[in-house]
Amino acid sequence: MAVEGSAGDLIKVVSLLGAAVVAVPLFKKIGLGSVLGYLAAGLAIGPFGFKLFTDPQAILHVAELGVVMFLFVIGLEMQPSHLWSLRKQIFGLGSLQCLVCGLLLTLVGISFGYPLAVAFVCAMGFVLTSTAIVMQLLGERGDIAAPRGQRMVSILLFEDLLIVPLLALVAFIAPPALDAAVAPSRWGVIGLALGALAALVAAGVWLLNPFFRILANAKAREVMTAAALLVVLGAALLMQLGGLSMAMGAFLAGVLLSESTFRHQLEADIEPFRGLLLGLFFLGVGMSLDLAVVATNWKLIVAGVLALMATKALCIYAVARFAKSSHADALDRAVLMAQGGEFAFVLFSAALGARVIDATVNANMTAIVVLSMALTPLVVLAHQRWGPRTAESMEGVEAAQDRQASVLVIGFGRVGQIASQGVVARGASLTVIDNDTQVIRDAQAYLGFKVYYGDGARSDVLHAAGAHTASAILVCVNDKAAATRIAESAKHECPHARVLVRAYDREHAVELVKAGGADFVMRETFESAMKMGYEAMLATGATVDEAAEVIGDLRRLDSERFDLEVAGDAFAGRALLQARLRKHDSRDAGTEAPVV
Repeated sequence: MAVEGSAGDLIKVVSLLGAAVVAVPLFKKIGLGSVLGYLAAGLAIGPFGFKLFTDPQAILHVAELGVVMFLFVIGLEMQPSHLWSLRKQIFGLGSLQCLVCGLLLTLVGISFGYPLAVAFVCAMGFVLTSTAIVMQLLGERGDIAAPRGQRMVSILLFEDLLIVPLLALVAFIAPPALDAAVAPSRWGVIGLALGALAALVAAGVWLLNPFFRILANAKAREVMTAAALLVVLGAALLMQLGGLSMAMGAFLAGVLLSESTFRHQLEADIEPFRGLLLGLFFLGVGMSLDLAVVATNWKLIVAGVLALMATKALCIYAVARFAKSSHADALDRAVLMAQGGEFAFVLFSAALGARVIDATVNANMTAIVVLSMALTPLVVLAHQRWGPRTAESMEGVEAAQDRQASVLVIGFGRVGQIASQGVVARGASLTVIDNDTQVIRDAQAYLGFKVYYGDGARSDVLHAAGAHTASAILVCVNDKAAATRIAESAKHECPHARVLVRAYDREHAVELVKAGGADFVMRETFESAMKMGYEAMLATGATVDEAAEVIGDLRRLDSERFDLEVAGDAFAGRALLQARLRKHDSRDAGTEAPVV
């Protein structure tokens, strides 16, 4: 019997993994995203699909740890100083959005015929956005660290905090018999919550770093992983015992460790568990969609989903515009945050236990929230494909005007940043332009470096940036076609300047020289590869002189081969390389040389 039970449990585990492995790549392949893949997989194997699982709430209870770990990883990326800089967004923007959405969604509930208390609970449950879905979608497109992503993260943090007073309000508006029972302990609950917060902060400030230092000295990798899980789950448990959000506890633990020397190790240890459990959470949400309830009350549920999502989206857009966000950012926030979230289930469960709502309202609202979560990836996809194309936000970005400089750098990525350092060190005047507004903002925020907005392929932009006075123009963009266009334009408009171009590879370098736009071309990996080869020869026992001689021979060979390829004889260049390599090692005479 024990073996049969174990086999049954194993079948469930295999079913969960199999559903995710099949559905998620398929949905990503057709452009619907991983979240919708998990939701569909959960629906398929749940009690209303193939019935492999009959208790989705048990799955959700465990899978909530995925959300907890996600918030811990986000906390690791936010130093206390950065979090303090977001205080106006967290408490100002977050409270304004929740207040406006809560008021209008309550009116929607009243218009559906619900009493004020029921409408309020349903509305506030829907106000609490899904942290898991929004963070997953932001992470997939790399927007978590962007300004618009940070605003959404701030609002989500405020909503996590909001669950605490909402649960207190449910107790307050409960029928008198229940309310009288809990009234004497309210101050005790508040004291317990404050005590849990104080204990977590104290542990983070005085205990966690010494704790991890001791474990690191023990040099037991598996113990470090266990300790990372202990910190996350322990913080979540402490907050839960204090009546607060588990996710908020994990987030605070991450913030307290964000300046620790063990931050990157902790993130690497938690990441596999976070991904698996977050996927399990979405599977559980898909399973919890009660198709029988939807079929019975489909008119009410469909109307509720459309009315609540539309109203919430309009409120979010209006609040964002009031807070001076651009139309594009406001619309993006409205589309991403228009659904209900996982904390709605907690609020509805507490309201059902306190007899504020009945079982029918709980089932209907749970179905509405789950459907809104399932629809969000589709709405985001539709917005991306068919939404209005808006101009990129130019907030904090300045175009170059009437500049004069000795050197003009076009493109301020990893190559442009390094190439410009010598000019700066010499004290020569320098102008930098880039057409990526986020690169410009990051350069100002993190490097204190002024970068102007502009497309280097346009002659008017070149002159405005000071190309007419520059003795050198460095083209450092990470786009082969764009680099070629910019080099040709720069040489045509400013023949007096030396045009120095970053080439992606040999083929691109040949193209640049043939086009006649570049005075000097550097393949982006050539010098680093030469240096690596030099060090490799030294490691095999070669003397410094021997290694230098070989590197010199290779440079001459490369130059000869390059000249042949520019002249149009690529075959002769390849033959030259083959002959040179065979001369060096007769044992590999039949080995084909690599193309470099």
